Amino acid sequence: MPITNEQVAGRAFLRPLYADTYFPDHVVDQGKAILLRLCERIEAEEPSDVAALYVLTQAATEEFNLLEAEFEAAGSEIETVAREEIAEDFWFVASAYGFTDADVEELIATRNW
Repeated sequence: MPITNEQVAGRAFLRPLYADTYFPDHVVDQGKAILLRLCERIEAEEPSDVAALYVLTQAATEEFNLLEAEFEAAGSEIETVAREEIAEDFWFVASAYGFTDADVEELIATRNW
C-alpha cells in the first residue's frame, strides 16, 4: 500500500543513522521499513484517538526491539544516537497524522533500547 500522507512520503527516515558508518545500512533499512509499515497501518486502520495510535506505535517498537539483535550481529547497537533518532521519527509520524498531543515516551513505551 503506497503512503498517501505527503509529509511522510517525503521523509528520509533515520537519515543520521545512514550518515554514520557505525550503523550498517542493511540494518537501518530494516528500521526504515518498520517505520514505513507503521505509516501504512495508520493509514489503513485510521486510529480514532491517541490510545489507538499507541497500540500501533508500540507494536512497531516491539519490531525495533527484535532489530536490536541485528544491530549487535553487525557490530552495532541501538545506542543514544539511534534511540533519539528512532524516537524522533516516531514523533514525526504521530504529528504527521495529526496526533500532536501524543507523548513520545508513550509512543515507544515498549522499547528495550
